[in-house]
Amino acid sequence: MPPVRSPRQYRRFSLAWVTAAMMAAAAGGAFAQAAEPTSGRELLRDGGVAIDVLVDGSGPAVVLLPSSQRDSLDFDEVARQIARAGYRVLRPQPRGMGHSRGPMEGLDLSILARDVVLAIDRLGGGRAVIVGHAYGHFVARVVDLEHPSRVRGVVVLGAAARVFPKGMVESLAVAADPGKPREERLKQLQFSMFAPGNDASSWLEGWHPALREAYRKAGATPSKDVWWPVSNAPILDLQGGEDPWRPPATRNELKDVLGDKVTVRVIPRAGHALIPEQPAAVSEAIVEWIRALQP
Repeated sequence: MPPVRSPRQYRRFSLAWVTAAMMAAAAGGAFAQAAEPTSGRELLRDGGVAIDVLVDGSGPAVVLLPSSQRDSLDFDEVARQIARAGYRVLRPQPRGMGHSRGPMEGLDLSILARDVVLAIDRLGGGRAVIVGHAYGHFVARVVDLEHPSRVRGVVVLGAAARVFPKGMVESLAVAADPGKPREERLKQLQFSMFAPGNDASSWLEGWHPALREAYRKAGATPSKDVWWPVSNAPILDLQGGEDPWRPPATRNELKDVLGDKVTVRVIPRAGHALIPEQPAAVSEAIVEWIRALQP
């Protein structure tokens, strides 16, 4: 069975988040709300599939999808901040993570997209903005491709260049492997995931390496050529300013193809991990963009 984080880890509460929220409230910013948002979990069943969904706040739905081999707990701080801004934040755990279960044989992006739609239909009022971090944006884009009526907008968060830069996949394989020496893993995390000066040690934990092969295969179907150059919904392309997976020369590659459907925004002092590096800036950028969308 894949590793499951402890109940205590399901409700981490960091001083960094408290500080960011207080500063935003004092400034009258996007997150200025008096009440702390409610939080809970739902286990959605559909035939032989069970999807574990973390739920924060109330309002229009925003779905957060995690990166490769990682689960939705990575979004703890971002989820709280978006919920404080007046949204119902849904975090469906990928199959094999948390309490989510379902067939892994023959898994593909279309199946993963249907798991997301299950959460949107049961908990999100049938329509949502979908935020996909790295690998999660593959799933978000396929939801938009195959279920456009469920999608208000897509945030591609820390998306790599269409063609991955050399050495990144190999570096990630070491970083995500708990069997490798700690210092070697930390070096590769810093190289491929975190901007210089940002602490990468928080991501030594939280990986699900036993699921690596299943999700690698799933990410190949439908192929990137099918979903990458098309979009039904508007897109926010939110990038880390120092993300080695997204060199500066590729900043506008998605906008060059999809034109005005794409808004590009760059978060300074952030790499590919992005979420643990700059949670307040990421949350504020997402909320500002959502508020400008059509209902």
